[in-house]
Amino acid sequence: MAQTTLLFSALLVLCVSAACGGRCVPGALCNVSADDPHIQKVALSAAEAFNNRSNDSFLFRPGSVHRAQKQVVKGVRFLVDVDLSRTVCHKRDEPKNLPDCAVQPPGPLHQVIRCHIEVWNVPWTHRNIVQNFYCKSANQRADGMKPANQRADGMKPANQRADGMKPANQRAAVAQE
Repeated sequence: MAQTTLLFSALLVLCVSAACGGRCVPGALCNVSADDPHIQKVALSAAEAFNNRSNDSFLFRPGSVHRAQKQVVKGVRFLVDVDLSRTVCHKRDEPKNLPDCAVQPPGPLHQVIRCHIEVWNVPWTHRNIVQNFYCKSANQRADGMKPANQRADGMKPANQRADGMKPANQRAAVAQE
């Protein structure tokens, strides 16, 4: 009897999910298009939060959205991973429309930051609550490991001396007169 009830419950859940046309079931995380207006708004709020917290002279603006999810829970919770790119607009200048600021061209000032933001939108209270927000340089590996040419303990590789001199077997031969 218990197996029949369990099987029936599982079948009912599958049927309800199929009848919903793949829409988001309350409480479950669902993938959302990066072009969704709510996701664009969350990405812009991530850029504004980063700009308010950073000491950089330039403003950053949202770029590529790598992951966008929503969860219906007493409102809607959005989880977004977005790249923020350094723009040519200075913070000290008049307030600008951030999406209108051009991205820094490739070169020493070009920088991309990858951010994760979680925003809980409660429409009936007219509130957006940032639950989680953190950023890291986009060129860091996702697994937190150092690139192959960097040691995890922060020490220089064995073939590099701390004083910047080359090892004896790599020094240029000095011509003797």
